[in-house]
Amino acid sequence: MAIEVGTKAPDFELKDNHGRTVKLSDFRGEKNVVLLFYPFAFTGVCTGELCELRDNLPKFVNDDTQLLAVSNDSIHTLRVFAEQEGLEYPLLSDFWKHGDASRAYGVFDEEKGCAVRGTFIIDKEGVVRWTVVNGLPDARDLDAYVKALETL
Repeated sequence: MAIEVGTKAPDFELKDNHGRTVKLSDFRGEKNVVLLFYPFAFTGVCTGELCELRDNLPKFVNDDTQLLAVSNDSIHTLRVFAEQEGLEYPLLSDFWKHGDASRAYGVFDEEKGCAVRGTFIIDKEGVVRWTVVNGLPDARDLDAYVKALETL
């Protein structure tokens, strides 16, 4: 079960698609974070969601907000995916230890071996302020993220 609104967001340290280490706690006191878990790169729904974010990037990467997208793919897969789709925000690899961050947020599907579509909006103090979790085939509503961010 996914963590709930009002919960302190579990910290993590993951490599991005360029091999750089990204820690959630690095944004504390600085930026709100839109933390988006998705199953796998190169799949239809995931590609559509991430490209929609790319096309609306100023709403999600700015002086107040940072978008972090997490999958269970390797950093090498994420690098190629980002280059192919023109994704200029961090794609984080929850590949090894497989699914640790996804499990911490309660969005890892043990049967399928990947994260489901979970989104968490975390405020500058590190508290989850909004969340939605969709099943693997169900795309999320980008407008819902925007409205949730406006409340912070």
